[in-house]
Amino acid sequence: MENGKKQISQEKLDVLIRDRGGVLYEGKIDSCSSFNDRGPFDVLPLHANFISIIRKSISLRLRGKVVEELPIETGIMAVKKNNVEIYLGILH
Repeated sequence: MENGKKQISQEKLDVLIRDRGGVLYEGKIDSCSSFNDRGPFDVLPLHANFISIIRKSISLRLRGKVVEELPIETGIMAVKKNNVEIYLGILH
């Protein structure tokens, strides 16, 4: 903390969303949200390494606003070192 103020992280997540047809979204975001068997969850910068089957939808946020909302059936999300890779259409 500097001068008693919390420092806000300037970190961003690099996101790549693909399906069998190619890249659906690629860019930097502040956070993303989805659902797995345990319920809704968020991924923020500096998130621990993580892999999960996801369902329902993916929400991508930049500057506090949803910039993209993708309805999905199922997919796989892998998070490692501020990189989020999401693969759709590979589970039946």
